[in-house]
Amino acid sequence: MPTKLDRETMPYRDCVGIAVFNAQGNVFIGRRMPETDPEDSAEAGAPWQMPQGGIDKGEDALKAALRELHEETNITSVSLLAEAPEWIHYDLPDDALGIGLKGKYRGQRQRWFAFAFTGNEAEIDVITPGGGKHPAEFDAWRWEKLSRTPQLIVPFKKDAYEKVAVAFADIPQRFTHV
Repeated sequence: MPTKLDRETMPYRDCVGIAVFNAQGNVFIGRRMPETDPEDSAEAGAPWQMPQGGIDKGEDALKAALRELHEETNITSVSLLAEAPEWIHYDLPDDALGIGLKGKYRGQRQRWFAFAFTGNEAEIDVITPGGGKHPAEFDAWRWEKLSRTPQLIVPFKKDAYEKVAVAFADIPQRFTHV
């Protein structure tokens, strides 16, 4: 085992991030269960985040976003609103490097999608998501203002969430001015 990992030589894991907006222009956030944290980080901070997950080899990013959304929240009733114009990156903190993300990655490179939630809230099930075929990653959920999400995420993802908030800043107004 190497004594010191070189962050610069480690790759990013390709992933998707999903912002689901309700009719009031608020975004879905879930409270992460610590034992399901793929970063395996001891990083202290608020456990709230939007759904996210890995892109399987050969998988289209939009299809990955829809799959991950269903696997984490049970949500399938959505309509695509936007895709962030560029990949958004975050790095794991030093104490999680070589441990989090199975020790293979320095962080994540995420493709972010914004969706309108078109279903009934009864569809949302974070405890037995994907019809119970997937383990729960969240133990609670709520709707929140997109602009507040950078303050609710773990600190090492804050810059990424600020970029997501900028990329989708116009979306909440689409709902409030209909």
